[in-house]
Order: sequence, then structure tokens, then C-alpha cells
Amino acid sequence: MKIRGITVSTALALLLLSVPASPADETVHAPSQAKPYQAVAELSGSLVIVSSEALSKLTALWAEQFRRYYPAVTMRVENRDSKAAAQALIAGTAQMAPMSRLMYNSEIKQFEEKFGYRPTSFAVAVDALVVYVHKDNPLEGLTMEQVDAVFSKLPGNGQQPYAKWGDLDLSGDWTEAPLNVYGLPSGSGTYAFFKDHALNRASVETAVLKGEFREGIKEQPDVAAVLKRIGEDRFGIGYGGSVAALSNVRMLPLADSDFSPYVEPTQKNVTSRLYPLRRYLYLYVNQPQRKILKGNKPLPPPVREFLRYVYSQEGQAVLLKDGYAPVENWIVDRAHAMIK
Repeated sequence: MKIRGITVSTALALLLLSVPASPADETVHAPSQAKPYQAVAELSGSLVIVSSEALSKLTALWAEQFRRYYPAVTMRVENRDSKAAAQALIAGTAQMAPMSRLMYNSEIKQFEEKFGYRPTSFAVAVDALVVYVHKDNPLEGLTMEQVDAVFSKLPGNGQQPYAKWGDLDLSGDWTEAPLNVYGLPSGSGTYAFFKDHALNRASVETAVLKGEFREGIKEQPDVAAVLKRIGEDRFGIGYGGSVAALSNVRMLPLADSDFSPYVEPTQKNVTSRLYPLRRYLYLYVNQPQRKILKGNKPLPPPVREFLRYVYSQEGQAVLLKDGYAPVENWIVDRAHAMIK
């Protein structure tokens, strides 16, 4: 493991702390507050879900298992992006909107103008945003400042955008090879989160500028397309969620700074908050939060039971198997109090 810009004694201490845990220690469990799912006697009706791309597979898996409990419920799951999911909830064409980001203030305002209250969000999983490179790329990892310089139009801390792999200290035929940067469309929640948390990092402290993606990024329709292109491009680099993977593409470990060790985007590292780019994933529903907490205007039964299933041991098992990290117990407790 490479430690940058620190003393030998500090490096040895960090190295001891970063020795990989045993396989048993790597196991990530569902929140202890998650209980076995108890199906209700009868359930019918319909449930329409418009999902962001990042949550599409997980939502489909949940829906598949949910149908086994309630075959009389008519379900439709559409895979779009976070922007489309929010608009479907606002328009009333979806009862549930899985999103890889929080709704924007402008979207909440549209919703509130139409319904007279704000939508309710449920945090259902934790994901890592990762940087992908070709499997033959020799780069050991990136600091968040280097991530900024790779993807930003105007990186923070006065540094210049990187143009070639030699800027990341790669040698040989990599030295003058261009950085072929792949990204996602602006409607993607992954695009929005990465933009806000990885670009122009200095803006968090100086409040000078918001980060903007560099010009010339090769935009792809979704993360699967980003992975495909990088797998075909030895000099490619891109970003996406951690649960997507291909055999010819690898995820780079990230370090928060020059004085931090590289951290792999494993479930354990995400759960323990060691990995620097983690995010919550959400399910939005059309219900006024305050009234839910007071026990008024209950959720439609299919929505209620779907949420109960998501936060159950069975729903969490699907989440863990699909590579996501679980939310904290206090979030599970909050969800149970709201699902009425």
C-alpha cells in the first residue's frame, strides 16, 4: 500500500491499521432492528415504481420477491433516472420513486405546489461511488484531489486539470497517453452526487465556485455503458456505483487526502465510513411526513407493505446480496415509525 507524504513511523502505524480483516470480519450484516417480514392476510391493488438507473436492479429484485408474497398486487417497475423518477412522483404517475440522490429544492417546490405538502423520503441503502479504470491500468489508487483534477473543469486548490496519464505519475507508454474520461447524463443522480462531492473540493471550504465537469467527457447513457467503454479503452476512466462491475474493468481505491491510506469500496468500508465517497439511496413516496408521524392519512397498502418488506430481514438480505451496505439502526427505527 502506498502512503503519500508522511513519516516512516506514521506509515507503519497506518499500515498495521489497514491490514485486511479476516473473511469473517468482512461480513456485513443487516441492521439489528430489521425483523422478519410478516405478510398481511390479503393485499390487492397496484404499485407503480419509476426508478433511477442506480437502483434499478435492486428495485427489480425487491419487486420480484414482493410479488411472491402478494401475487394479487399489480406491479409495474420502470427504469429511468433520478430526474425522471422525481417527475413521475410529481405528476402522480408513480407511487414510489427510488432515487440515488435527494430531490432538488426545485422538484420539492413543484411537488409542494401541486399537493400542498412535501414528499417523504426513506433512506433504504448505502452505496459507494467509485472510479473505474481498465483492468490493465497500473494505477494503485487516487486521492480525492486527484479525482477532482481528472474530472473537473476547474479543480480546487489551484491545480490544473489532468490531460494525460503521466500527470498521475504513470510511466512507459502511459506517460503521454490521454485521459479518456467517461461520464453520465445530467439527469442521473450519480452524476449529481459525484459533481457535488468530488469536483472542485476546495469549494466546500472557500465557497468560491461549484464544481463543473471538464469539457470533452464522453457521455454515456448509464453506468453499464460507461463500464463497457472503459473495458474497450485501455486509457479510459469513469465513475459509477460500486455494485456494477465487469471482468475487464476494476474499481480504484480512494484516499481522502495525501495523508490517508487508499481504501477499497467494500461493503465493510462503506458501512464504517472509511471510504470517502459514500451516499444514501432513497425511496420517495407521495405522503405528507408530519401527517404520517401523527398517524393520519396512512400509506396505500401496497406502498406500506413494500416499505415494510424493504426494511425487513428478507428485504435487507436482498440488499446485501446485491452489494449495497445497510442503513443504520436509527434510520430503520425512523422508517418503522413512519410506515403506517
